[in-house]
Amino acid sequence: MEHKNLAEGGWAELTLAEQMANIGSEVERAITWKEKGNLEYSDKAFFRSLELLGMSLDAQKSGSRLKELARLYEALVDYFLFDNEFSSSDELWRKYFYPHTYHASLLRNAKFIQD
Repeated sequence: MEHKNLAEGGWAELTLAEQMANIGSEVERAITWKEKGNLEYSDKAFFRSLELLGMSLDAQKSGSRLKELARLYEALVDYFLFDNEFSSSDELWRKYFYPHTYHASLLRNAKFIQD
């Protein structure tokens, strides 16, 4: 387990936007390493993203968030490991995660201003 500290409770304290931004960072690393031809590092980043996504799934009890996270897991696995039946692309993943990263940044800046 790469993210032991987060798995011990820190992950649940993050907002969904912060969780998604962290997952997106690992997906971005996987894409970047794949583009550079380093499949070993790409795979490691991809599996770290799945680890984080699994913690987010575990934190959800029901509802639309659970469905979206489960579909996200399925689509990422399809894209990186299987036949890309969902026709995903590097650009699609970047566009998907960017709003979460932006939202998490806004939250972080708002906390900074309050302190």
